Amino acid sequence: MAGKILIVDDISTNRIVLRVKLSAAYYEVLQARNGQEAQAMVARQRPDLVMLSAKLPDVAGADLCAAWKAAAETADMPVMIIAPTENRDGRLSALRAGADEVMTRPLDDVLLQARLRSLLRARDTAQELRMRDCTYRALGFAERPASFGLPASVALVADTRAMGVVWKQALEPTLEPTLAARFTCDDPKGLMRDVSEGARPDALVLSLDKAGREGGLRLLSELRANPDTRHAELMVILKEEDRALAADALDLGANEILPAGFDTEETALRIGAMVRRKRRADRLRDSFKDGLQAAMIDPLTGLYNRRYAMPSLDRIAETAKTDGRDFAVMLADLDHFKQINDRYGHAAGDAVLIEVARRMKEALRSLDLLARIGGEEFLVALPDTDLREARFVAQRLCRTVSRNAFNVPGLDGPISVTISIGLTMGRTDLDQSEPTDQLLGRADSALYAAKRHGRNQVTLGRTAA
Repeated sequence: MAGKILIVDDISTNRIVLRVKLSAAYYEVLQARNGQEAQAMVARQRPDLVMLSAKLPDVAGADLCAAWKAAAETADMPVMIIAPTENRDGRLSALRAGADEVMTRPLDDVLLQARLRSLLRARDTAQELRMRDCTYRALGFAERPASFGLPASVALVADTRAMGVVWKQALEPTLEPTLAARFTCDDPKGLMRDVSEGARPDALVLSLDKAGREGGLRLLSELRANPDTRHAELMVILKEEDRALAADALDLGANEILPAGFDTEETALRIGAMVRRKRRADRLRDSFKDGLQAAMIDPLTGLYNRRYAMPSLDRIAETAKTDGRDFAVMLADLDHFKQINDRYGHAAGDAVLIEVARRMKEALRSLDLLARIGGEEFLVALPDTDLREARFVAQRLCRTVSRNAFNVPGLDGPISVTISIGLTMGRTDLDQSEPTDQLLGRADSALYAAKRHGRNQVTLGRTAA
């Protein structure tokens, strides 16, 4: 099924007509005759979208919509309100109540199906972000705190910049007081130029008409394909009613449609909804990004941690086997690090680790793997590297760390720090990839040999010798 849709209408004929249309598009259809049934159905069946009559025997559609939008478990559920006739005041009331769309009878099938696809795509994105956020917090990471942030950037893209200025002057006094938004005015060419120069609008309002159909739809497609505007909210304002053009715009990624030209109040309401969605989505994306970083990155040194390093080493070994190219694995350990902690304190030890990580990173290529896998132990993997190159890199790492003494905040003078390195080569002449624990075991044995033979040196593992 393409999705589960609940139809709420007290007129059986209306329900039957909609059920036939939706079933033909492979939606699973649920039905309710009044608000009470609808609430029970939503709680029990969790529909993907609700199509709600504006008037029901026991409750107004807008009131029922507002209740669902206020509840955390149904806040992301799209609600489309169906009105019997066009009524601007009723339409605005429904949007204020949180309705995602308002349509009037008779329903145009092409536009209806396009709007359903658009709303369900948005709902799927919101749910995916919400699931990531739940996973992030289940792993023990704190929820990302709300921030005041900067005003949302809203680009008004009319045929001419002058028309955009007219829109701006009409919209600014109409926006809800709690919505912080900064408007910019552009024409289509100016918008793409600004985006290429670093503009990152949170929401865009685009004018579209039959005459400029191809260019307008192409602009919409480009905005959705551009990584800098892919997640921006998009509203399309049609100069005259054109249901086919509205459907095309929705299928190309428009979030909101004004099918009958610019209306100040409705545009302001929809901009408010877009900005709130964008801020919520940005917060969830940032939370997920923070969670990934926390899962992969050592918080002290900023290097990769063991959780990330082990699978990465497996991939390097598998790629080397496939390509028939050598690769090197090193374990590096700070010499006498316990003495540094005991003599100067753990804060000094942390400062030393941070500086060692920085120096080692600067001495390696961007494609090399560098990770902190223990207290003072580091893993280095060098893809596409033979023994001669690996030995040279390992010796360079030792020199990079030991060449200049470390200036540690709070200490009277610099302190000397050295590292020992155990080096081994990954074998590509085997029928199967060598387990990484064997590689690490050889590197670890070589590291202990380096420690026994005086430290601040590189020792080769058995297969590398």
